[in-house]
Amino acid sequence: MPPSTLAQKLIARAAGRDRVTPGEIVTCRVDLAMFHDSSGPRRLKPMLDELGATIWDKNRVVLVIDHYLPEADDEARRIVRIARDWAAEQALPHVYDGQGICHVVLPQGGHLAPGMFCVGGDSHSPTGGAFGAYMFGIGSTEMLGVVTTGEIWLRVPQTIFMRWSGRLADGVSAKDMVLAMLGRFGMNGGAYQAVEFCGEAVAALGMAERMTLANMSAELGAQAGLVAPDETTRQFLQAAGADLDTYGLEPWHSDEGAPGIRHDFDASSLAPQVALPHSPSHVRAVADLEPTPVQIAYIGACTGAKLEDLRAAARVLGGARIAPGVQLLVAPASLRDRDRAEAEGVLATLVDAGATLLPSSCGACAGYGSRIPEGSTVISSTARNFKGRMGAATARVYLGSPYTVAASALRGRIADAREILA
Repeated sequence: MPPSTLAQKLIARAAGRDRVTPGEIVTCRVDLAMFHDSSGPRRLKPMLDELGATIWDKNRVVLVIDHYLPEADDEARRIVRIARDWAAEQALPHVYDGQGICHVVLPQGGHLAPGMFCVGGDSHSPTGGAFGAYMFGIGSTEMLGVVTTGEIWLRVPQTIFMRWSGRLADGVSAKDMVLAMLGRFGMNGGAYQAVEFCGEAVAALGMAERMTLANMSAELGAQAGLVAPDETTRQFLQAAGADLDTYGLEPWHSDEGAPGIRHDFDASSLAPQVALPHSPSHVRAVADLEPTPVQIAYIGACTGAKLEDLRAAARVLGGARIAPGVQLLVAPASLRDRDRAEAEGVLATLVDAGATLLPSSCGACAGYGSRIPEGSTVISSTARNFKGRMGAATARVYLGSPYTVAASALRGRIADAREILA
């Protein structure tokens, strides 16, 4: 049998086929459907009621209430109430209310495993690909079809291999890797394809960093972002209580000689990257920027506030104070990560440096809750910096890694964390 990519193997399993080829349209069985308070009940409930339809398998549905928390106004309270009431009405067994951001609490809750085929009601659902699952974002109408039938069709994508050799320098992270790829290929570089991140530099990353790569494959325009599972994956998922007996780690990898487009990068030569307003693909190396003062440094979102991200920021800020006139906002990605950061002393380090802690929710990343003030210049660990994305149309938002955000808060301008860590 000809060699297959990881994406082809995952889709073939879901389609009940021995093999699929790029360009084919196939119908796949869904192992898991995830949606949140913004994308889920308030849109699905009226459609299900109109059809008189029911959920195909409640055990395969996960609802996360994360976007409109904390409830800042009457509209937010209405949306959250709809989600909570519907979850109770349906007796959904898997509901995470105020536990953190969906893309982080989903794997932490043991819901993902290699070999699975999953959909999510959010554009950053490809995060699940970090665990060797095929996962992508869909709209509410498509989700209606999934929750009533347990199936969805797709066109089998081509695979784009992003191979990273070498090792990242201290103070350089997966966020810098994905920003470098965005700077090179733009926001349509993935063009509805499957992007597989591979090479020794990717294999050396922990799960949180792999999640950042898979998460921001959405910014590349990809349908899915994948990392082949290995021992690092197994250890994370085993600790989370995932069903590894059903799926396992094999054969979830691309075969030697599998078809696809290949691009090579050298991690050892990568410098910290920054995306300028107002696009994640408007990227420069931090050293190439003009001196850029910032008023707000934001460490938050599924892309940049996991435990490892908080640790990175604490390494930069340990024993120091942020610059006068800078506000450092920290919103841990989940309560689990927040609790572990507190137990390790990471949160204390950030607070002692002058950070303000925010709830573990999507918050300012999507312009909910803690909105960014008009006219401010922001350095953020989030995935997107579109105009008005964080709640203020006149704000100028730069994107960087947690290392870069922390260093910028310390210096009062966009800065290179390597200078501090050295």
